[in-house]
Order: sequence, then structure tokens, then C-alpha cells
Amino acid sequence: MRSFSVLNRRAGAVVAAVTAAVALTGTVAVAATASPSASNAGSNAASGPDHVFVIMMENHGRDQIIGNTADAPYITSLAERYNTDSNYHGVTHPSLTNYLAAISGDFQGIWDDCKAGTTVKCAPEEFIPGPGEDQLGAFLTPAQVASSTATPHMFSGRTIVDQLEESGKTWKAYMENLPQAGSNVEFAPVVQGKTVKLYAQKHNPFMYFSDIVNSPERLQKIVPLENNLANDLKTGSVPDFVWVSPNQCHDMHGISPSSAALIGEPQCGYPASGLDHGAIQMGDAYVKQQVSQIMDSETWKTTKSSIVLVWDENDYSGSSGGPGSPVGVSTPNGTTPAVLGGGDAPFIVINSAEGPHKTSGKLADHYTMLSTIQHMWHLGCLANTCSPTTSGTFEELFRP
Repeated sequence: MRSFSVLNRRAGAVVAAVTAAVALTGTVAVAATASPSASNAGSNAASGPDHVFVIMMENHGRDQIIGNTADAPYITSLAERYNTDSNYHGVTHPSLTNYLAAISGDFQGIWDDCKAGTTVKCAPEEFIPGPGEDQLGAFLTPAQVASSTATPHMFSGRTIVDQLEESGKTWKAYMENLPQAGSNVEFAPVVQGKTVKLYAQKHNPFMYFSDIVNSPERLQKIVPLENNLANDLKTGSVPDFVWVSPNQCHDMHGISPSSAALIGEPQCGYPASGLDHGAIQMGDAYVKQQVSQIMDSETWKTTKSSIVLVWDENDYSGSSGGPGSPVGVSTPNGTTPAVLGGGDAPFIVINSAEGPHKTSGKLADHYTMLSTIQHMWHLGCLANTCSPTTSGTFEELFRP
């Protein structure tokens, strides 16, 4: 799969990326992926965290969460005590694209939240003319619309899973309300005959890559969050790389008011207007429970590990982007370039080896997060993480 976010950037940015790569390495990369060298693989134990826990939250800008002591007091306290990036962004809109970007280095050239499948193709849902879209201030080009509409939602490219396994590292993805390990269901559970969208496949990027879904062994590493993470922490069998997708009540996304009422969680329902205070409050409480569980474990207390608390995108109040965000146009069928970003998003790093509070102002996005993990563990790179222009790193946030 070609890297659409690289292809869609202006020619000047491509030239800058090549120039930066030459300046930093003395060579020009000729492939979109790279594998760790034998010497790097051997030094993994001496650098980088022992474990990285990524907890992906949903659909809020930085100022809606950090500093919102009424709705998110715990998360605000984490941001004040630990490390943050104040210039972090989603790669683009909507959610699925950001999840794909976070594990593959490429948003895969789509702009929708459709389910996974070799025959699934969807027209863009964002950055198109229509009611509710103009506030983003950016639009897809006709070529981008045509390409994304024709793209099957099962991708053949490499992911961090390939890199981890090649480097001898372990991984597992914990999905709240997933019915069973490796389930290909789009939404779950079913309550009184109605599908309640607590688990949403669009927040499980692992199910969109053929070399994962075609491997029974890998599918067994995509598990329900319930009891599994707690048990792995209790038994000391937690993997090196942990991905956590909370359900849509706990990740601050929210669900329909009727579904929220059905499960007895009315505060999870979308509000008629204004800020979704209930969803933020539920998410804050959930983060407190999950982070405390990790920090209370022997794994956390006896290793050099990091928790990454990150939001996929903002609430569609803007389209500012990070270093790897794609570029479209400022008006429908126009020619003036405009960033197709995912807006500002909170980003917090908690380290077991605690040091002084750090705040970075570096322009960053999910490619930066992935690139940083790859650098710390000497995994090589993937697509946009192969260029400092479209990713970069902030390794300092993972150090005391």
C-alpha cells in the first residue's frame, strides 16, 4: 500500500523531507519500510522502556480535557505531574484513519469509519461539501475522493506488529467489549435484541491488516479487555507492547441516547448540544481505574515502563494537523492547499522512572508517537515514520 499522506503533500514538502533525510543520515531512503539491524536488535534491552502501554481515547481537543477540572480532574492531574506535548494532533479525520496511522505509519488514504473487509469500499465521510462539513475549512481533491472511494478496507502493508515480532518483542491488543479473541464483529454487544455500539471495530486497527487477520496466532493476541489485562498484570505476563481501546462510553466517544439508556448509562449518550460532560466524566473515571491498575502492578513497580494516554482526534472543531497530515484544498474543487488534519488532541506520557514534569511544544501526531516507539526499540520505520519531516520523535517525554 502506497503512503497517501506522503503522496498528497506538496512538492516542496517532499523535497524538504528528502533534504532532511540526507542531512540526518547521509543517504536517501529508497523504501517505505526498514528493518532493525542485528546490532540494534541486540541493544533493545539496553534502551527504551521495557513496556509501553498505549491507551487510545476519543474525539476531544486538548483544552476540553486538560484543565477541565470539573469533568476531567484526574487526567488534568496527570498532565500537570507527568509529560505532555501541547502541539499534538490527529493525522486526519475521522477516527479509523488515526488508528491505522498509529500502528502502520499510514492512514491508508481513506476518510471513513467503515468496517474491515476485502470487498468493503466507502466514499469519504469527511472533508467533503455538505451540511456540517464546512467548519473544517478544508476539502478533498477529486483525485483523493476517487482514490479513497476505490480502496478496499483490508490493507496489505506492514505494521508495528511485524516489527515487534521480528525484534523478539511481544504484543497484545486489549479491546473492551470485544466478544472473544480475534472476533471480526463490527459492533458489540447485543442487548435486548439491539446492537449497542460499545465495542467498535473502527477502534481496532489490527483487524484491517491482512497479515494479522489471516494469522490465527496473531488473532489470539487481540483479546477482550475484561479480565485479560488485569490477569496479565497480576501474573507478570504483560507483553512488551500493550494497546488498549476502551469502549465508546469509556473512551469519551459516547453512544446514542437510546443505547445509553438501554444499558443504564445515560451520561454516555450524545448531548443535544454543547460539550459532552457526561462522556468526559466517564472517561476520566475509567482512565483513573485503568492507569491505577497498571501503576499498582509489580510489572510497573519493577520495570522501566511508560503509559501513553492519547486522543485520536478532536471534536471536528478544526482541521489543524501534525507533520504527516495529508493536504487537500481550501475550497471544493479549488487549488489553494489546505491541511486535512485531525485537530489538536491531548497527549500524556507517564513513566515508571519518574522525573521532573516536561512539556514539549513540538508539532506532533500519531506518526510521531509511532516513530518514537520505533526509535526507542530500534524497530526500523514504516511509511511516514521513515522521514523526520512527516513524523519526528519526542523520546525525551519517555525519559526521567
